[in-house]
Amino acid sequence: MSIWSRISRAVSALAKGESLASVFDRLRTPPERSVAFTIAVIALSAKMAKADGLVTRDEVTAFREVFQIAREDEPGAARVFNLARQDVAGYEDYAARIKRMFRGETGTLCDLMEGLFHIALADGSYHPEEDRFLARVAEIFGIGETEFQSLRSRFVPDAEPDPYMVLGVSPDMSLEEIRRAWRRQVRESHPDRMIARGVPQEAVRLAERRIVDINRAWERISADRTGARA
Repeated sequence: MSIWSRISRAVSALAKGESLASVFDRLRTPPERSVAFTIAVIALSAKMAKADGLVTRDEVTAFREVFQIAREDEPGAARVFNLARQDVAGYEDYAARIKRMFRGETGTLCDLMEGLFHIALADGSYHPEEDRFLARVAEIFGIGETEFQSLRSRFVPDAEPDPYMVLGVSPDMSLEEIRRAWRRQVRESHPDRMIARGVPQEAVRLAERRIVDINRAWERISADRTGARA
């Protein structure tokens, strides 16, 4: 059974009135955790799209890019989207339940936030309501302000990303400390690590941009520090 068949079955249960808590109780362990992750992205994306008052084709396309939906799975994916759109209220409660689902696993919640940022920026703009929405979801998830701003700086094109912010480090740290932070982020971005956290195989492309961003940030800091000593 494909992931989209399993997702469709779970979302159908929600549409028929089964409680969210009951559905998520069945999704707490691998491999069903990947279903939980995908449902979370679908539901929060649908709610976020309402934040700026518009659901665009670009946002739907962005979701397809993140999850690499195969042609044979498109009917199942479309059904999930349609079911998710029927429930457009209560995102804060939903986010809180997702946090409990992945309790103590900040990495998984950050993976989910990356997917939401990718979809939010798909139409080339970043609405203030989307910013407030994502900041609130991050707060509910327990993602600190520094980590949220690190994520935001990589996606929102309102300024040149600060390389220190991208890596979540400070300029007063030594180059070796920053190197360790960079290497840790590279390790955590490996597809095997992401899949172990519950990110479905179809969504590991989330790591591609992250790796580019963190490598570029390290290169800039390293070059600046090396040049300053020359």
